[in-house]
Amino acid sequence: MKEININMLKEEVDRCLLCKKPRCKNNCPIQTPIPDIIKLFKEGKIEEAGEILFNNNPLSAVCGIICPHEDQCFGNCIKGIKDKPVKFYELESYISREYLKTARFNQDKKINDRIAIIGSGPAGITMAFIMAKKGYKVTIFEKNSEIGGVLRYGIPDFRLSREILDNIEERLLELGVKIRYNALVGPVLTIDKILEDGYKAIFIGTGVWNPKTLNIKGESLGHVNYAINYLKSPKSFRLGEKVIVIGAGNVAMDASRTAKYYGAKEVTVVYRKGFENMTATNAEIEDAKEEGVKFELYKSPVQIVDEGVVFIDTKNVEEDGKIKTVTIEGTQKLMEADSVIIAVSQSPKNNIVSNTKNIETNKHGLIVIDDIGHTTKQGVFACGDVVTGARTVVEAVDHAKRVAESIDEYCKGIISEEIV
Repeated sequence: MKEININMLKEEVDRCLLCKKPRCKNNCPIQTPIPDIIKLFKEGKIEEAGEILFNNNPLSAVCGIICPHEDQCFGNCIKGIKDKPVKFYELESYISREYLKTARFNQDKKINDRIAIIGSGPAGITMAFIMAKKGYKVTIFEKNSEIGGVLRYGIPDFRLSREILDNIEERLLELGVKIRYNALVGPVLTIDKILEDGYKAIFIGTGVWNPKTLNIKGESLGHVNYAINYLKSPKSFRLGEKVIVIGAGNVAMDASRTAKYYGAKEVTVVYRKGFENMTATNAEIEDAKEEGVKFELYKSPVQIVDEGVVFIDTKNVEEDGKIKTVTIEGTQKLMEADSVIIAVSQSPKNNIVSNTKNIETNKHGLIVIDDIGHTTKQGVFACGDVVTGARTVVEAVDHAKRVAESIDEYCKGIISEEIV
């Protein structure tokens, strides 16, 4: 993770025009008040700026680092039309990280109702902060030994400092949040048991941890790994010198960069289309290139073998006015590799829904909710990736903020306990 030079940061924000109708703010999914924060920073009111950022987005320290800024604040800065856009996200990161280190939280009031939060990823952390600050008794059930979810187990530590997550945990504990580690909800500790123990409401924010497969021969071979599993504990893997990563999203970029970071000499990302079709951000792709990751485009995997992966060439053709990617017969060729990492998205695990009655899921295994975040089971709410599929951290935070208000109203009896 890049360290921030405070003098360079001051020079950067001095370039901001402090627009009255800021496109940067309007294109932020959580409407971060960017001009206000820059004004406070210039006035030396860093603590006040940090508090505003945190109250708007409890994961502001994270979003300042990993958000797709080129699609949001940075990419919509008015300065970018004739000059370089202002890197507000660097200021956000600096202020928010300092605030997390020094802020001290207390519950101003106490509410007897208990709230259970399953999962401590972006949505779960946001929910815990909001409900604890409101005064509820909050317990997080985390299946791993540390909190963070995808932030800790899906994003490399050289991109996102674990110190940030540790500071977040300290602030949660200050608010009286109880954290049960290594607590997998589903087979033994069930949703129904939690409700029987007097929890007023349950929030599910478990993310998506089941890797999707390529459905080709050879995926069970010993040198094949799924990216979401590899990123959980990359130090324990012995990938060898040549690694192929199949995929085109940010997870594929993280896996490829991590493989390079931990010693692989040659890492190649292979994708069946072109750069313009990749779901990874341009910044992620460029970082991977700078770190020596190679790219092979317009190749589709046919079979994984001991020596590597057999790919077939592809091309784009126009059919009925639409661009379609097709394979080119007779172009199959082996690309040698010591290890193969598959990074083609994830879906939710079913340990909760398979052990709970009345929680409906769609055909993709995602939990079905209404417009206030209520699932089809009384008192159980959900949001984040387990509802939408893999999305950005800031979208999960924004959704969790809205569902938190729904849970508060539900507990207070403002909204009906009847499921519509």
